[in-house]
Amino acid sequence: MDSATQHHDRILILDFGSQVTQLIARRVRESGTYCEIIPFNADPARIRDFGAKGIILSGGPDLVSRAGSPRIPDVVCELGVPLLGICYGQQAMVHQLGGTVQGGDHQEFGRAYLEVTGDCPLFDGVWNRGERHQVWMSHGERVVEVPEGFRVVGTSDGAPCAAIADDARGFYGVQFHLEVAHTPDGAALLRNFTRQVCGCTGDWSMAAFRAEAVARIRQQVGDGKVICGLSGGVDSAVAAVLVHEAVGEQLNCIFVDHGLLRAGEAEDVVEVFRHHYNIPLVARDASELFLGKLDGVDDPEQKRKIIGTTFIDVFDEEAGKLGGADFLCQGTLYPDVIESVSPGGGPSVTIKSHHNVGGLPERMNLKLVEPLRELFKDEVRALGRELGLPERMVGRHPFPGPGLAIRIPGPVTRERADILRKADAIYLEEIRNAGLYDAIWQAFAVLLPVKTVGVMGDARSYDFVCALRAVTSTDGMTADSYPFDHAFLSRVATRIINEVRGINRVVYDVTSKPPGTIEWE
Repeated sequence: MDSATQHHDRILILDFGSQVTQLIARRVRESGTYCEIIPFNADPARIRDFGAKGIILSGGPDLVSRAGSPRIPDVVCELGVPLLGICYGQQAMVHQLGGTVQGGDHQEFGRAYLEVTGDCPLFDGVWNRGERHQVWMSHGERVVEVPEGFRVVGTSDGAPCAAIADDARGFYGVQFHLEVAHTPDGAALLRNFTRQVCGCTGDWSMAAFRAEAVARIRQQVGDGKVICGLSGGVDSAVAAVLVHEAVGEQLNCIFVDHGLLRAGEAEDVVEVFRHHYNIPLVARDASELFLGKLDGVDDPEQKRKIIGTTFIDVFDEEAGKLGGADFLCQGTLYPDVIESVSPGGGPSVTIKSHHNVGGLPERMNLKLVEPLRELFKDEVRALGRELGLPERMVGRHPFPGPGLAIRIPGPVTRERADILRKADAIYLEEIRNAGLYDAIWQAFAVLLPVKTVGVMGDARSYDFVCALRAVTSTDGMTADSYPFDHAFLSRVATRIINEVRGINRVVYDVTSKPPGTIEWE
């Protein structure tokens, strides 16, 4: 990745295809140690040149006993740095070092209890010999014989070698997933690995990142001009403020209001960037243009395409008025650029393409400035606080680029957008008043293309149905509906029906992801 992190202690995570590999990285970074994820089958030179003080081997969906399943590259054991194998990573390490991994009927899935049978640096100050602790298991094979030099330091009902240690080499393996919240002490165990076993100082912080990123941006941009498209979301906001700190008046921000934002959002962006930070800002109200092009369109993919292409046209037009630029600032995050391991663990490796303002760099012949591409979402929020962004912007729930357009199934009109905007504002206001906003990953209202009969006063009404959605999640990949109490939902429904003309019925969506998605379109 970037040279700005080279002088910090670094941990390398080799990914064997686990769905929770990113959680390992987040836990390691929370301990104050910088880390990166690369595929297990990356170029060995890349592993060697990374400069890791320790390597973590992730879990994975494959079986060590299967011919052709993923293996640990030889270079890993040749580096002489500590290793920590998790689940499949433990099994691969044992298999390749001469131990025995067994399949059969000994699988464990879900909560389990580990009995600590020995002391080791991984457990120092966290677990003691003779104690039992909750862990999270998810495996179909298990280690039954450890390689020479290893000893068993923890067992469970389904895994006789649930934790193993070779202190001389600094090699450790755990059958359980210590990166997930269901292993309550997992973060402390990982911290022991990075600090006590690997000797990392834990000096990687948002303050350090900020200073290094500013220096890096100045070096990249020089005396060039930068433009940044603001969406109102936290990623573009933090990226813009960071770049402005680095190059000042060389940055111009462009904010395009497509008429599908939340209540007060456009005004908030202008207030924060133009008045609080004094960042040069073009604010274009293009709502008539966008809504005109969306007239009569009900297919969600078509809506997205229209909004995306129209945004590029408007952004290009406004950028041209500024007299051109050399760089485009984007709020690309680390999860968008992590290389993925193919399901079968084969050699094919893909990098997810990511363009926040798709097509613009090529169309406008701009070089990219992506100052957040090393960070996870929670780290971006921490950096935003470090930069002094207001909490209402830093802690804001995710909001889709097409905005309210994909929360209005069916045709989008200004009238429908205004109805939904008012209902959504009431819903979020009540969530904040109840002190629940930060406990929820995302909450929003949806205006359904359905009208129902109602009685309002002494008159019959025939108005829209409003659906409410709120979910809890850690990364948006899976989600559960938030369990509001009935009194809260009744209060919100009453306010929406009383205060928003055009809605006479409110329902709550309790679908999890999967099988549903978080958004409705």
